Amino acid sequence: MNGNQIEGLVGMVLVLGILVLMALPSVLGVLRDRRLDRQIREARQLREARRTEGAGRGRKTEHRRTSVIA
Repeated sequence: MNGNQIEGLVGMVLVLGILVLMALPSVLGVLRDRRLDRQIREARQLREARRTEGAGRGRKTEHRRTSVIA
């Protein structure tokens, strides 16, 4: 490889590195949002299962409203 090819390779690596550094926060945010959505969905399903289980036994269940702070 001559000097021009090495310079071009270094330039491409730097551009790709900067692209990764700029895209990484977005990708991590999307993954975090998906994890939170999954946890909320699982909690909702668990609450619904408990509600139907309690209703089937004739017990009255109390529902407290809780706030979710993200």
